[in-house]
This record gives sequence, structure tokens and C-alpha cells, in this order.
Amino acid sequence: MTAQPGHRPLAVPPEPPARPRSSESGSERRTASVPAPPAAAPAPPAPAAAGPPASAAWRVGDPVGLRRFATPARPLALERGGSLSGLTIAYETWGRLAVDRSNAVLVLHALTGDSHVHGPAGPGHPTAGWWDALIGPGAPLDSERFFVVCPNVLGGCQGTTGPAAPAPDGQPWGSRWPEITVGDQVRAEALLADTLGITRWAAVVGGSMGGMRALEWAVALPERVARAVVLSCGAAATAEQIALYATQLAVIRADPHWLGGDYHHRPAGGGPHTGLAFARQMGQVSYRSEAEFAHRFGNTVQSDGRYAAASYVEHQGAKLISRFDAGTYVTLTTAMMSQDVGRGRGGVPAALRGCRVPVTVAGIDSDRLYPPRLQAELARHLGTEAHLVSSEFGHDGFLLETAAVGQLVRAALADAGS
Repeated sequence: MTAQPGHRPLAVPPEPPARPRSSESGSERRTASVPAPPAAAPAPPAPAAAGPPASAAWRVGDPVGLRRFATPARPLALERGGSLSGLTIAYETWGRLAVDRSNAVLVLHALTGDSHVHGPAGPGHPTAGWWDALIGPGAPLDSERFFVVCPNVLGGCQGTTGPAAPAPDGQPWGSRWPEITVGDQVRAEALLADTLGITRWAAVVGGSMGGMRALEWAVALPERVARAVVLSCGAAATAEQIALYATQLAVIRADPHWLGGDYHHRPAGGGPHTGLAFARQMGQVSYRSEAEFAHRFGNTVQSDGRYAAASYVEHQGAKLISRFDAGTYVTLTTAMMSQDVGRGRGGVPAALRGCRVPVTVAGIDSDRLYPPRLQAELARHLGTEAHLVSSEFGHDGFLLETAAVGQLVRAALADAGS
């Protein structure tokens, strides 16, 4: 059902609370107390020349941009034990919520994305919307028809509670941040839905890490999801993915400025930038296809003496350190390593065969990180068809092939909210 004329969006406080309420850390999973800040470890000297901030996480006092903030009243129980209370969840919305609240669509971002799925770059938003073409009047996620919600994920660094956010003692969580799973992230998003008064999403849509969460929504909370669109992911992390992710995390942790995760107090230039940039470089190779690398770069040497392909991945690493947090990269990557929709549900086939929610499954034909065989497995156990988008862009095709992906989303949501 569409929004009624004159219906006003929900009133949400424009700023998050400056002092979070008490919470419990999963790093001391059997206790209710928050771990004390770790003793100061010897830190390498900060570079003489100023560089990027130790963390590019959004902080209270930074420009808010289009963000809104929710503070769920209930604590979040964590899968590995313990709980978190006093959460802040940053999110953005487009369109109007219908009077009967039947037209809400949840869009979920990937590893280094955030809530800014649509709109220009500007104060508070270092980059333009990552799926800009999919949202707006007449777009596949039609803002004249749907109330579109995109939250920053639990453990994120753009306004939602995570490693860079203040713990109850006012200091960044840092090394005290608990290990979280995809299931924990979905339960946090359910708390956001409760805060907004949305009992059932017309659809949940996501790709890559967002697709993992869309799938978890459909399996874990079927009564709260009318349909799901799952792009460019599988049912469980593969051995190769785990090995690749573990190596990226090792590179970050080997950076002398990592300090066990307690680097957020360091001055500009003093964060684990080298480790984060190298991890991103490794990831970028897996995000694109071999054919694209061959076509764009080959073995060309630039005028500065660097290989063009090397220059490209170095540029991607340098960009990330200016807008992201190393602790968030670690916690979200660890969550992806733990992904297994069959855990506690009798295994993947049983979990998917028991799913009552209609799921649209799609992948990219050149994706080598989450190859089409994984989407084929999902579709087979769900009893549906796996759609394949042709692209030279590899895994990043779910972000870049907006015409083809938009067509799939439009078809999946044809009768949503009606």
C-alpha cells in the first residue's frame, strides 16, 4: 500500500546520544561488566608529517548528513555469548512510510559500504550513494511507492556502534569489542525495525555481506519478511574465502600501529593505515575479474615506472583509509568468515529447504570471490531459479551493473507492499 497523502515520516532524533548507555562486552562473554580499557601498550612514534586520522570512523560532532539515529531500548544478545545494550544504529530513509506500514523495504550494504545508498557526496558522506541508480522516483526501489531504509551495519564505522564507537566508559571499544556474527547483525536490524514500528518488511534486499544478511532475515525471521533478494553470496563461507579473509586480517594485525585494536586515540598518521590499505588491495583483486584486469591493465608499465595494475590496487587501498576504520574491517570480515545459514538449523540444505520466504537469488557470471556455483546451490535448496548477470566486473558487478540488477529487483518487488 502506498503512503497516504500528507503522511509525515517518523520523527527521529537528529543526533545520537553523546554518552552511550551501559553495555556488555562479548569479549568477557560470561559476565555483565564491561572490560576495563587495556593497559597502554608501547606505541610506535607517529609519523612526523600529519596523515589521515588514525580512524576515519564517523564520530559524534561530525556532519550528520542524511543520517538518522535509533537507540533500541532492548539489549542485543550475542550469538557467541554476552550482550550489548545502549546501541546506536545509524540509518537513512527515502520515501514515506504507509499508514499501515506495509511498504518498508530494507536495503543492506556490503563490507565497506554504509547507510548512504542513495544521494550525492557531501558533508557527512565522503562518497556518493553506492546504489544510487536503484533508489528514487520510478527507480526499481521506487521512493514514491516504498519507504526504503538502509542502516549502517552493527560493528560498522559510520554512526552505528562498533569498535571505534565509545564504550560505556567513554573510551573507544577497540580491542574490547566482542566478536559478532551475521545473525547478530540481523538481530540488531530487527531492533531497528522495532524502533521504527515496522513489524514486517515488504522486502529485504542485499548483495555480498548484505546478501548474507538478507538470507539470514529470510531464514531466521520469516514472519518479518515478505520477500528477499539475495545477490552475490553463498549459504556459508567457503574455505577459500576464509583463507583469503584470514590473510587480510593478519596483514592488518601485523601493522605496528594496530596496537591490538586500541589505536583510536593516536594522532593523525598514527593508525594502522598500511595494514588496512594492504588488506584492501588484496580484497580488490578478488572483487574484480581476471578478464577485466587483463583488458584494463595487461602488463602495462606507467610513465612513473609502476605497473598499471599495481597502481590501481594501491589507489584503492589509499582511498579506503580515508573513509573507513581498521577495527570495523576486522570485525565485519570476521563476521563474514563465520557465515553459515545452516548453523544450529541442521545444516545448509535443511535450513534452506525450510525457508518459507520467497527469495530471488542472483549472481555475477565473472565473480570469483562468490562464484555462480554458490548461487546455484542456494537456488537449488530454496527450490527457485538462480539468475545470472553477465559482467566483466567480477564480484563488484552487483554494484556496477545497475541496469541488470535493477531489473531483477524491480521484478522481485512487483507486488510488494500491495
